[in-house]
Amino acid sequence: MTQINQYYTNLQGSYLFSEIAKRRTKFMQENPNAQIISLGIGDVTRGLPDAITKAMHDAVDELANPGTFRGYGPEQGYDFLINAIIEHDYKARGIDIATNEVFVSDGSKCDVGNIQEIFSQDAVVAVQDPVYPVYVDTNVMAGRSGAFNKETNQYENIVYLKCDASNNFTPSLPDRKVDLIYLCYPNNPTGMTLTKEELKRWVDFAKANNCIILYDSAYEAFIREADVPRSIYEIEGAKEVAIEFRSFSKTAGFTGVRCAYTVVPRELKAKDADGNAVLVNDLWNRRHTTKFNGVSYVTQRGAAAVYTPEGKAQIASIIDYYMTNAGIIRDGLASLGLEVFGGVNAPYIWLKTPSGLDSWAFFDKLLSEANIVGTPGVGFGQAGQGYFRLTAFGSRENTEKAVERITKLSL
Repeated sequence: MTQINQYYTNLQGSYLFSEIAKRRTKFMQENPNAQIISLGIGDVTRGLPDAITKAMHDAVDELANPGTFRGYGPEQGYDFLINAIIEHDYKARGIDIATNEVFVSDGSKCDVGNIQEIFSQDAVVAVQDPVYPVYVDTNVMAGRSGAFNKETNQYENIVYLKCDASNNFTPSLPDRKVDLIYLCYPNNPTGMTLTKEELKRWVDFAKANNCIILYDSAYEAFIREADVPRSIYEIEGAKEVAIEFRSFSKTAGFTGVRCAYTVVPRELKAKDADGNAVLVNDLWNRRHTTKFNGVSYVTQRGAAAVYTPEGKAQIASIIDYYMTNAGIIRDGLASLGLEVFGGVNAPYIWLKTPSGLDSWAFFDKLLSEANIVGTPGVGFGQAGQGYFRLTAFGSRENTEKAVERITKLSL
């Protein structure tokens, strides 16, 4: 019988979302007339902007004509999209990025999960806690995690950087040697951010300790405050130590369309087994072109429309819609005297559960008494125990109804 990859057995399973689904299903079976409002999943609900759908329709028409048909495209992405990315997301902010440093993909989840493949199996990984589960699980699959400790709710070989109210959700620098550091800002799940000065501490640390920062900025379009960096490359020296991941999913409603990109600077180096310097860009390019055939032409035309004047205006309107929802949730919870975080530069609201309830107890209370589904903070890591995540991606009507229901609870 064929032997499996044994490291997969170290995975704890999709406990968080399977348990949410299980409890919701049970409640609906017992209460079939309940009107459930979901503020849990981080999926968008507004339609694609007209500028994007028009560009995609035009692209489909091109493909229907033998004279303008396109087959396989460049795995790294078409020049028209890469040039638009560079011009609007980087050059406009004074950041110099070359065309061979941008890799278009079908989602930042895929890229942040796949990037670990090009690093050694014994690389020491540091993650924020609470954390986006993909960062941890893909390193478990690769054999870097060690065993799972049920008492601590953590893997033995992963370095966890606690982020809670005690440190204002700003993780301390690692106290031991690490190789890869996953940072996500604006953060999922807490919705919190770093200032440029705080991010500079991480870049300086990485340079001094020969680390690589894997910087997930999928939610940068939701930033409102001026001192919050939209790219890690706004920090001097970051191109020597950081890879950046961006996504069109939440920005332009591409959760079902699928398009993102990763920036791997040519200045970024790692070492091989003999200690020789190797360009990380070359390794990622090889991995990308070997295992990926590129994002569809239709999708990339839609993504490029994001950067047109019409596209920018329409997307700004949608983002404003979601951030207004965030403000409604944040203000409503704060009016009850709850400790509320996030919701200012991100579409996630992170709250301290009231009355000493743990994350799952508050989930059950919210579901049974208000018919609202959210996400228990402990599902993102042990430091999330006693916290809860709500999202602003619902409709305005459901957002207002949810807040009204919560204000009537006995908390």
